[in-house]
Amino acid sequence: MALTVKVITPDKTVWDDQVEEIILPSTTGQLGILSGHAPLLTALEVGVMRVRPNKEWKTIALMGGFAEVENDEIKILVNGAELGDNIDRDTARTEYQEAQTRFQKVEKSEDRQEKIQAENSMRKARARLQAAGGMV
Repeated sequence: MALTVKVITPDKTVWDDQVEEIILPSTTGQLGILSGHAPLLTALEVGVMRVRPNKEWKTIALMGGFAEVENDEIKILVNGAELGDNIDRDTARTEYQEAQTRFQKVEKSEDRQEKIQAENSMRKARARLQAAGGMV
């Protein structure tokens, strides 16, 4: 039996298909879901979601949100999402390196807001790079 998975952002549906298995980046760690899973509502971190529609895994970069699991249907509402196949690995690597450099510069800064923004940018860039197949 398959799971129905929908990944919805404020402006579009990024994924709407059946899968055999899904791994979510929840706020408490990686969360694997198979058919027959108990009902669940969980917060999601910025990270990579993995889905297995058949034998091969697909990756989707998620920019934080929530997931609801009920009756083999998983609804994922996120601030942003991007299929790993649509991300250019070299561009993602460059963006991650730039975000990392910025974070290192402001890490010792007294400006708390600037630190938080730099860290969030780095986490998003890392998720995109990982979804594109780059190692971090």
